[in-house]
Amino acid sequence: MRNFMKSRNPMFNNDNSKVDVRTIARRREGGPIIDESTSMTVSGAVNKTLMLGCILMITTIFSYTNPNQLFATVGALGGAAVFMFTSFKPHLAPVTAPLYALLKGLLVGTVSAMYAYKFGGIIFQAASLTIATLLSMLMIYKSGLIKVTKRFRMGVTMAVGAIMIVYLISWIGSFVGFQVPFIHESTPIGIGITVVIIGVAALNLLLDFDNFDRGEANAAPKYMEWYYGMGLLFTLVWLYIEFLRLLGKIQSD
Repeated sequence: MRNFMKSRNPMFNNDNSKVDVRTIARRREGGPIIDESTSMTVSGAVNKTLMLGCILMITTIFSYTNPNQLFATVGALGGAAVFMFTSFKPHLAPVTAPLYALLKGLLVGTVSAMYAYKFGGIIFQAASLTIATLLSMLMIYKSGLIKVTKRFRMGVTMAVGAIMIVYLISWIGSFVGFQVPFIHESTPIGIGITVVIIGVAALNLLLDFDNFDRGEANAAPKYMEWYYGMGLLFTLVWLYIEFLRLLGKIQSD
């Protein structure tokens, strides 16, 4: 039986995607086709991701029109808590994934309002770049131009882990008067760092796409559609915010 390799999301681990060996054995022996009512499918995961995107837009619009720093804090910390909880209780994803989308919408809307206040037209630009990146990486994945191998997964995961650690240190430092050099600066080095981070996030989309395919191939439980949809939403939100940061740095330069 093939196990999923880890992606940047802690929820994407081997234990969460294991399928009963007997199920795989029956399929290899010419057994019954996957029951789409109980097993995950790619189309089902895509539909769940679209639903989560619509849910996210509800609180995004609300917090954008009523910006408040509290919304950003609740969205960031609450979303992180729900995300981590779901990584240990994936069967609850049909409930926690929509909650996660609502909380992240508070963050996205508030951050968008902050950037829109400083830079005109930046929201449309960041959203367009995010969508373009999603479609481009999907084409690359489908064409097989970049293969999602074990080594590739490991490399992307390590890169993302390093980025998350730096962001965590930066966040803690904001409370004690310490700043990580360059990452928040509009200097050429600061802009270059953000470009690299966007590149890593874009590569992570390939892992997300591959997890969709592996989920269907391994007849993962139906709730995994919400589970993986939540993971893809995480990456898209991350990309969008990084594009806002990049455009803001360029316009501030």
